[in-house]
Amino acid sequence: MDAGTEISLYLIRNLGALLLLVIVMRGILHASRVNFYNPFSQMIVRLTNPLLTPLHGILPAKGRIDWAVIVLAVLLQSLILAGIALVAGERWALPGIATLAAWGAIGVVALLVNLYFFILIAMIIVSWVAPGSRHPAIELIWQIAEPIMAPCRALLPNMGGIDFSPILVFIGINVVQIGLRHLALTLGLPPGLVFGL
Repeated sequence: MDAGTEISLYLIRNLGALLLLVIVMRGILHASRVNFYNPFSQMIVRLTNPLLTPLHGILPAKGRIDWAVIVLAVLLQSLILAGIALVAGERWALPGIATLAAWGAIGVVALLVNLYFFILIAMIIVSWVAPGSRHPAIELIWQIAEPIMAPCRALLPNMGGIDFSPILVFIGINVVQIGLRHLALTLGLPPGLVFGL
């Protein structure tokens, strides 16, 4: 592989992943019903509005699901994978549109699961280091984590003030990651192309 190809692959992967991360975060903020006046929420909304505003006219959000975010995220992940295939050339062939869309969906779900993993890690660390902090980033972490933590908390008996619900969530995350890896192998997704698989 020559330097130009390697630089191109690096830029496609990393710039695409950064844009995809911001778009998926927008979907997480919507699904979690976070405070949109939080400065971090406002930053993500401003960054994603140019891409999502036209799509919202066609695909409006329904309840906690922002369909425009889902469609844009899968499309972007598919384009990233197609770009990698075109630049890599003979290393792997460009699949059909349906397979590419399935790979894109797997990539978006893998990113979403990994984001929740890191958000939960951050929540646990913050609960030890700065409990009760009112910093906007910490409030955002709590608001994003709470919708997935509350159902797990309801399943567990009262443990005397110790919250074991993150353990259940981590088990669920690992189960989903295993399922995604096997689904990716079944669909022929080359290993290492999608973050977290």
